[in-house]
Amino acid sequence: MTSVLETASAVTARAPAKVNLELGVGALRPDGFHTLSTVYQAVGVFEEVTVATADEWGVSVRGRDAELVPTDESNLALRAAMLLAERAAVEPVHITIHKDVPVAGGMAGGSADAAATLVACDALWDLGLGRSGLDPIAAELGSDVPFLLHGGTAVGSGRGELVTPVLARGSYHWVFVPTPASGLSTPEVYAAFDELSAGHDVPEPEPSPAMMAALRQGEPEALGAVLSNDLQAAAVRLQPQIGDVIDAAMSFGALGAIVSGSGPTVALLAAGQEGAIDLAVSLTASGAAADVIRAIGPVAGAHVIPAPRLT
Repeated sequence: MTSVLETASAVTARAPAKVNLELGVGALRPDGFHTLSTVYQAVGVFEEVTVATADEWGVSVRGRDAELVPTDESNLALRAAMLLAERAAVEPVHITIHKDVPVAGGMAGGSADAAATLVACDALWDLGLGRSGLDPIAAELGSDVPFLLHGGTAVGSGRGELVTPVLARGSYHWVFVPTPASGLSTPEVYAAFDELSAGHDVPEPEPSPAMMAALRQGEPEALGAVLSNDLQAAAVRLQPQIGDVIDAAMSFGALGAIVSGSGPTVALLAAGQEGAIDLAVSLTASGAAADVIRAIGPVAGAHVIPAPRLT
């Protein structure tokens, strides 16, 4: 039987993970969502997606946490392909995902899969939409998908899906600690945020001048000092281990530490490449972290690459 990866009618695309440098959360809206203001940065941990013409729609998953990813129509990459297919008369595809981003970790691995799928399908089906034409479809799929189409550093508003590029300088070395996600879900984190906010005035969120200034400055020390996430207290309340990781990382010299999105992954900013290596070694050697991932940001968004990964 011929693998879908071996057919001529296939396109492979890659999309990055993200970290929220700043996440401001507003009060609960009537539609059940919270107004968000976030500053995204795309980081060099990648999802790779190959779409190949097939007789029927399907998904297979390889790599990190592959067993945790659904392969039915709830899979966000498959939803992306099928939603795009509604715009044109095209053949079904089989989607092969190779994962490097932790599942359910607040780094938007599923959204990266969707962004890569949109770019790959656009190329495979020769639709010629480009990123600007794919933006409305990405916004239908989820709050993080539009940003991961474009990458770089950007402000997200609305539910996070309205993306505006940010003037930013420099590159940054990150260490990510994917703490176990047992007992922690995005709805639970937002519910805990609402509980902690009860009786308090929750202002309309907006990007902070301090964050914008730090990004223009381009110095890791400046950025580390202004990392913030309104969901962090709720995440730590639900999973105290997150707080332990943050405390340990700061004691080992991290310039800043933040819960990525709704967690549970912790993002740690280092002074440079050597600092990131030292921080990663200290965390694992001390037992504070069982697993770490090093990456640089910002990086480009979803894009077609020459060939798929076969292992």
